Amino acid sequence: MAKRASGLTARQVATLGTPGLFADGGGLYLQISSSGTKSWVFRFSFAGRRRDMGLGPVADVSLAQARDLAANARKLIRDGQDPIEARKQRAADEAGRAVTFRDAATSMIRTRRDGWRNPKHAAQWTSSLERYVYPVIGDRPVAAVTTDDLVRVLEPIWSQVPETASRIRGRIEATLDYARVRNWRSGENPARWRGHLDQVFPAKGAIATVTHHASLPYQDLPAFWARLQIQDGLGARALELAILTAGRSGEVLGARWAEIDFDAAVWTVPAERMKTNTPHRVPLCAPALQLLRKLHAIRLGDLVFPGARIDRPLSNMTIGMVLRRMAVPVTVHGFRSTFRVWVEETTNTPVPVSEAALSHTIKDKVMAAYQRSDLLEKRRPLMEAWGSFVTSMVTGTTATVAVEDQPVNTTGLQHAATTERVGLT
Repeated sequence: MAKRASGLTARQVATLGTPGLFADGGGLYLQISSSGTKSWVFRFSFAGRRRDMGLGPVADVSLAQARDLAANARKLIRDGQDPIEARKQRAADEAGRAVTFRDAATSMIRTRRDGWRNPKHAAQWTSSLERYVYPVIGDRPVAAVTTDDLVRVLEPIWSQVPETASRIRGRIEATLDYARVRNWRSGENPARWRGHLDQVFPAKGAIATVTHHASLPYQDLPAFWARLQIQDGLGARALELAILTAGRSGEVLGARWAEIDFDAAVWTVPAERMKTNTPHRVPLCAPALQLLRKLHAIRLGDLVFPGARIDRPLSNMTIGMVLRRMAVPVTVHGFRSTFRVWVEETTNTPVPVSEAALSHTIKDKVMAAYQRSDLLEKRRPLMEAWGSFVTSMVTGTTATVAVEDQPVNTTGLQHAATTERVGLT
């Protein structure tokens, strides 16, 4: 039993040898074990529960120091904090300041690698974190990762690629749990879904049923392209350029020859015709250049796609009529969605590059502040791969792209489509 006393003296601390607890006051006790070892204990109640907090051995902590530590603990209790949990948090913060989220994730993947039956899992985890997470919080101390950080990571992709976003959230949650076990952080896991992030984001199943523009599954695009080649008229050619450049219909229909640099293989759309009100440079893949050269050979004016009047662009309804003739229930804008899904599911393209390809504005102000380039040269190989994929059935080529789970071979040779373009006038 604890011995009640008004306070211990330094001499008593040095001379007492009977095993037990000896009170100094205010919850501070000198604890003497059966072997004679002496240490300090702070005893308190918090949230209806009695707790003992070790303050260190007498050999290392003097009576005065123990009283200071006990006084600090009492202050935390008055402020509504459990001093034991507060100490764990401080220790985790100190450790976490030296461990970044990237460090924690790398360590966890290395630890789990041998337990994964499929050796590809490690590569999948690494690839997805490098693409979506590290650019935002990779260098952030793992102890300091918050719910706001999770929102910054997930918000740009949650409605666009819900399946991928959900998988990313789970991997972040696992990483933060691992960091907590390693004492690199403490407290609640901000990546937890139930009762936490489910209050911020809609369930992925609810998002998957929402389609703003009817789009074509990317797996069906090579066959669609083969059918498009035998469609007559400028409307079909405009649709081809829209698909090959992932452009908006207004940008394509308003294109002028002065905007096309054949030598540099770049189409520069001026700011006044862009939804973002900023100029947009489009790297032209080989099929796009071939199409434009054929159109240029029969040019009738400044516009690439002139309408009934040579000084007016082709009507947007003209492209819609092409799709109706082909009995394909999609919209022109839907091909941008097809491109987006193809990028997400079949390439390892960083998000800023795919967003730049679609001329999307970066919503995250921090990322936007650092992303000053339009990443033109990084977009070139992406658009070349897209062009090869789109035309693969017509050209008889094989476009193999690395997906997260397995390679997808997009060869489609069992189609008797002509490779000749018709109806350019």
